[in-house]
Amino acid sequence: MRYAHTVEQVREAERELMARVPEGTLMQRAAHGLAHAVVDLLGGAYGARVLLLVGSGDNGGDALHAGALLARRGARVEAVLLSEHAHAGGLAALRAAGGRSVAQATYRPDVVVDGIVGIGGRPGLRPEAQAALAAVAGVPVVAVDVPSGVEVDTGRLEGPHVTADLTVTFGTHKAAHLLDPAAEASGTVHLVDIGLDLPPAAIESLQAEDVARLVPRPRPQDHKYTRGVVGVRAGSAEYPGAALLSVAGAACGLAGMVRYVGEDPVADRVRQAHPEVVGSGRVQAWVVGSGGGEHAGEALAAALADEVPTVVDADALRHLRPSHGRPDLVLTPHAGELAAMLGRERTEIEADPLGWARRAAEEYAAVVVLKGRRTVTARPDGRVRVTTTGTPWLATAGAGDVLGGVVGALLATGLEPFDAASVGSWLHGAAATLAARGGPLVASEVARALPAAVRGLPRP
Repeated sequence: MRYAHTVEQVREAERELMARVPEGTLMQRAAHGLAHAVVDLLGGAYGARVLLLVGSGDNGGDALHAGALLARRGARVEAVLLSEHAHAGGLAALRAAGGRSVAQATYRPDVVVDGIVGIGGRPGLRPEAQAALAAVAGVPVVAVDVPSGVEVDTGRLEGPHVTADLTVTFGTHKAAHLLDPAAEASGTVHLVDIGLDLPPAAIESLQAEDVARLVPRPRPQDHKYTRGVVGVRAGSAEYPGAALLSVAGAACGLAGMVRYVGEDPVADRVRQAHPEVVGSGRVQAWVVGSGGGEHAGEALAAALADEVPTVVDADALRHLRPSHGRPDLVLTPHAGELAAMLGRERTEIEADPLGWARRAAEEYAAVVVLKGRRTVTARPDGRVRVTTTGTPWLATAGAGDVLGGVVGALLATGLEPFDAASVGSWLHGAAATLAARGGPLVASEVARALPAAVRGLPRP
């Protein structure tokens, strides 16, 4: 599991550790990790040209001490000081190692180290920092802890900011590393362990080992009913493909049986494509809404009346009210659908996925899966999981229908809604990556790749 802690949690852990170790230990640990990451990026230090952009505070100190280490390994290191209060010890170390401070770079660097603003800084950048970055546009950037200018605890972007190729962070991930839009500005994130003792985090991201532990696996004595029966109420004469794709996700093999309930012509097509799918009957979970059109409200009401865990997607979301909320519901909107649910603009949702997903989960008293490049799964109590699997090719029609089916299948097996939603999202992204193989794909290919994604998990 990857965890993202708040600035205050990190600061408190740093204070506790600094009280037990010699002065400067944490900065030296951070600087060594940063320097090694820069060397790895460059393929070596000797002869490399490194430019440090240094603000006040500890991030600037980390950059200066790392610059000193690089200079001692043969790199040519210059530091542009963007504050009169640059870290004195770091600046002395850089100069002693042969580096120097300059008003502006005297050469085109091979890499820029962003030590402008740390995790305690305000969003946005001052004009002098913007100018210094503009002067080296196009050069790879390594951010110290977080890209300068982003909002660390939310992942929001407010004003000018650094866009890094690599971010080297210390002790733990921060929300800005996992959550868009700031995650896109973080590039690849490399975590350096500096020995912090941290409390539980409200934001986390599943890794393959976590998914392997959570995915339900049949026991020798199981049969199709004990493995879970998932029902699908999706599609219509106008959108029959939504039914086929929702069923394809549900019929990925995780649950023991899939039932389909819908208009006869659509049901006929579902049975032709999926002969293992049966008709109405008792289920342990429902998937409702995708392509439901004018009948989506009726389908939602019928599913809710069964009082079993239910995935509510697409057209059914328009008929859902906060009064329907209950803890066994999983709502799967994209940004536009969530905006309609909350009476906001889509741009607002996209600017702060974390905040709005949490608000929707609280308002609807349900698990909310806000779909996007980094899908956010939120519980009513504020706990969040961020999905980091997937590929840009997954932005294709019908992909959300498949996701709803997968989550429904996991609900039917008995997984808690938060686990079912986040595991389903992770597997959906992993299957898309397998299916795409670096190129385009369509939603049906994601469904077909789901068994391979499960088989590829490590042994729990």
